[in-house]
Amino acid sequence: MKNFLNAARLLLLDLASTFVFLVLFLLTHNTALSVGLGIAFGVAQIGLQFVRRKRIETMEWLSLFLVVAAGTATLLTHDPRFVLIKPSVIYAIVGVVMLKPGWLNRYLPEIAKTVIPDVAVVVGYVWAGLMFVSAAVNAFVALTSDIATWAVVMPIYGIVSKVVVFLGGYAAMRMIARRRIYAMPAAERDAVLALDGRTATASP
Repeated sequence: MKNFLNAARLLLLDLASTFVFLVLFLLTHNTALSVGLGIAFGVAQIGLQFVRRKRIETMEWLSLFLVVAAGTATLLTHDPRFVLIKPSVIYAIVGVVMLKPGWLNRYLPEIAKTVIPDVAVVVGYVWAGLMFVSAAVNAFVALTSDIATWAVVMPIYGIVSKVVVFLGGYAAMRMIARRRIYAMPAAERDAVLALDGRTATASP
């Protein structure tokens, strides 16, 4: 679970420059200032990684490229919606990555990997589907609404949709795991529960 939440944190960091632009634009209504500081924030994120000698992931480089490209397009066209399209690109790329069968297994405890690896694959596909839907929703709202509307709709949609999928996936995996474990012969059940430091009388 800790690793999964860390992945979510990294996704939010990739979108941080977009939110910096959004907040500044809503406060100042100055496109050039907002875009300039948004780009500066994205560059600073990468620069901080260099200073700390931390590995810069592909998604971080992509995020920086999108910040610069979208910011430049916004400055040339004076249309701030270019910046708001950036999350759609990131969502789509993350969705493609999540299409890899079993990607979710790395975030699960050993007992879940043993008992419900097939269920984890399905839940992983559900997450991929959410990313693609989110990309489409973001693009639609960005292209058909004003920035103030986007600023209200997308954060609410983003939080609610991810919480629903997270809780739904967790509940489904836990319920199926419980059923499978208690359908096992006693010896096999004890061995599986031992993976999680539990006993046969414990609840999975």
